[in-house]
Amino acid sequence: MKKILQQLFEHQPLTILQAKEVMLQIGKGVYTDAEIASFITVYLMRTISIAELIGFKEALLEMALPVYFNDAVIDIVGTGGDGKNTFNISTISSFVVAGTGVKVAKHGNYASTSVTGSSNVMEQLGYQFKSDTSVLQKELDTANITFLHAPVFHPALKVVSHIRKQMGVRTVFNMLGPLVNPAKPTYRLLGVYNAETARLYNYLMQQTQQHFAIVNSLDGYDEISLTTDTKVITPNGEKIYTAYELGKRTVAPDDITGGQSPADAAKIFLQILKGEGTWAQNAVVFANAAMALYSTDKFESYDACHALAVDSLESGKALQSFKKLIR
Repeated sequence: MKKILQQLFEHQPLTILQAKEVMLQIGKGVYTDAEIASFITVYLMRTISIAELIGFKEALLEMALPVYFNDAVIDIVGTGGDGKNTFNISTISSFVVAGTGVKVAKHGNYASTSVTGSSNVMEQLGYQFKSDTSVLQKELDTANITFLHAPVFHPALKVVSHIRKQMGVRTVFNMLGPLVNPAKPTYRLLGVYNAETARLYNYLMQQTQQHFAIVNSLDGYDEISLTTDTKVITPNGEKIYTAYELGKRTVAPDDITGGQSPADAAKIFLQILKGEGTWAQNAVVFANAAMALYSTDKFESYDACHALAVDSLESGKALQSFKKLIR
């Protein structure tokens, strides 16, 4: 690691092979916490290169516990690290999408920079993390959704989890998380916190031939927040959408906060799924679920997807998917 750190401190980016090897060694527990923290700090001070991102991603997927499903699945996931403390929008949106009949393999983790990550809220709500593909497939068959807790599948993410929590700032692992779902989903809705990350994601996703949508609210949310306009990037190009186009309304930041604890987050989560959310909360969930559906390229228009999302929540189908998964 000393040689790698010296190269990075001299402002020389890693090659794909170097980046891959470093991440493989992290996953094997070769380096000390201090070495890993120093390594992480480099990417707080400069933008990661395409080659480095590719190498890190390849290593994480190579080490990952494999998951194979019988169905085409979608993942709805954000980088986190936007500092906005929203409620668990992507996780609730995942259940809304599942309620429409589209299969979801949600990849998530504990929070490292915020109060509650998707894994925190799922655990709070009674979900037990697992890695057995047959059990995960059964959840997918029964509830149209399953949950993949990242540290269960990724040795490197487990190794660095306590370091990330102690540092309490956004790291390169925030950027990697959405890219390394071990199920390798056919469809992806990827939320990012800035334009530079959107550019990097777009480059990588264009190489995969997958259906995807990358979303970034222009005021820094890693999802469609409806607090301002949102940039959406797909294989067909990019476009700026207004909050009215995506959600029929704008919302205020205070309308979509997530509370101060996992218990608060779980309470908000259940209120929304039970149809007791506020207009603002529902609008944001509908917009993200609709864009996820639209990214599959199975539906004729975004508005048609939005109507499906509204029906899933208001009819109770989303709640039923949740109850079947937890049961």
